[in-house]
Amino acid sequence: MQIIGPITFDEVRTRFRLDHPATRVHEANTNQDADSALRLADTTFGMWSTVRLSRTDIRSVLLPWHLSEGGGRELVPRSGLTVGQAADLLRAHETEFTAANPVCSAKLTRFRTSPFTSVYLTTRPVPHDHYAGLPTGDGLVHLDGLHRLLGWELAGRLSPHEELTAYIAGDLTPLARAAGSDSAPNATTGGLRP
Repeated sequence: MQIIGPITFDEVRTRFRLDHPATRVHEANTNQDADSALRLADTTFGMWSTVRLSRTDIRSVLLPWHLSEGGGRELVPRSGLTVGQAADLLRAHETEFTAANPVCSAKLTRFRTSPFTSVYLTTRPVPHDHYAGLPTGDGLVHLDGLHRLLGWELAGRLSPHEELTAYIAGDLTPLARAAGSDSAPNATTGGLRP
C-alpha cells in the first residue's frame, strides 16, 4: 500500500458521485446505498486518505456479508471473506453461483472488462448490520466496490504493482506500521512519519 495523503470527505464524495451516480440506469443500482455507507464511514472515522493498492493489498480486503443481489446463494457469509477468498470460491463454484445468482453474476461479468475506478474502504468495520459479524481488528474493509474488485481479480487484471486508487476512511497508522513502511506518508498529516 502506498499512502498518497489525506483527502476531505467532500472530495471523496464528489469523486464517488462522478464515477457512480445514483441515477445511473442498470440492474440493481446500489449507488445510493453506497453513498449512505460513505456518510456512515465519515461519521464513524472522521478522516480519509488516498492510497494506491497492489493486487496483494486488494486480495486481503475484507468483504462484509453479501447475499448476492437477492440471489439464492450467499456470496460472503456474515463472518466475512477477503477478496481473494471470495474470488477463489467463485472460481471453484462458478457454474452453481451463476445459476443461483444471475444479477450478481451479471455485475461480476460486466466489471471483468470495465475500466478501473476508485474503490472505497475503511480501516475497521462500520457500525452496520452487514458488518456486525466481521473481526474488529485493523485491516482494509470494503465499503464500496465489491463487484468491481471481484470482477477485476477474476479476470486477472490486477497488477502485483501499486496501481489501483482507493479512498480509505480511518487511521492508516497501524496498517502502515504493520507493513513496515517507515517512509510512507502519514495519512493524518500527509508528511513523513517520524
